[in-house]
Amino acid sequence: MDAGTWELRVHGMVENEFTITMAELLDLPLQEHYVTLACVSNEVGGDLVGNAKWLGYPIRDLLARAKPHAGADMVLSGSDDGFTASTPLEVLTDDRAALLAVAMNGHALPRDHGYPARLVVPGLYGYVSATKWVTDIEVTKFAEKEAYWTTRGWSTHGPVLVASRIDVPRPGATVKPKSGDRVVTAGMAWAQHTGIEKVQVRIDNGDWQEAELSEELTSDTWRQWRCEPTGLSADTYTVSVRAIDLDGNVQTSERRPAIPGAATGLHERQFTVE
Repeated sequence: MDAGTWELRVHGMVENEFTITMAELLDLPLQEHYVTLACVSNEVGGDLVGNAKWLGYPIRDLLARAKPHAGADMVLSGSDDGFTASTPLEVLTDDRAALLAVAMNGHALPRDHGYPARLVVPGLYGYVSATKWVTDIEVTKFAEKEAYWTTRGWSTHGPVLVASRIDVPRPGATVKPKSGDRVVTAGMAWAQHTGIEKVQVRIDNGDWQEAELSEELTSDTWRQWRCEPTGLSADTYTVSVRAIDLDGNVQTSERRPAIPGAATGLHERQFTVE
């Protein structure tokens, strides 16, 4: 797409319909926020999740200019390629860092991240929020409109579930104990717009142990965790991880597939101690 000819139309159940150009958008007071995005089709322990610094204009301010009608409960965002996403209106008008983004990590959006503009919404999976190459925002109702993935069996709202993964040790790795009998385990945990309270690690079927957490950047970003289980002699073990968010929700051990609203279960890794 050409940023010089790009336009975003805001319309539907609103008092003031309008169209904004890129030049007009860049003249607005833009904000930068770190936000972790996750794909609903990410398998347990998968890598379809990442964190970046986004520059953009708050979507709630765009909607405030449009003045949604009473009774509206959904924003249907549309892409230049025909994709649509259904986002709860209340999510786009609360205090979270939902952005009409134009830059990522200090540079203009890469083409595959939606250049020249895309949506970034903390706390929702991308299929109901993160429209790339966005050109249309329609304020409407869930009862009246359906989005691309909703018509294919996925749930309508798509809130991100508390999740975690193991990055160290690698699958099937053979490791040497550190400082005697300590083995390093580490990874990531996320519960966007709620925040991570704690992460726990278990070796085989033993007791859950508290992991050390990195400083929380914001509640909209993931957190690194690290734990060094002790007492591991030469043998093969399985390490499991679970996260608990700031609302007290414990990551479920129940396994389910991604459809209709994200895969669940605990990530495990098997490794061998020399």
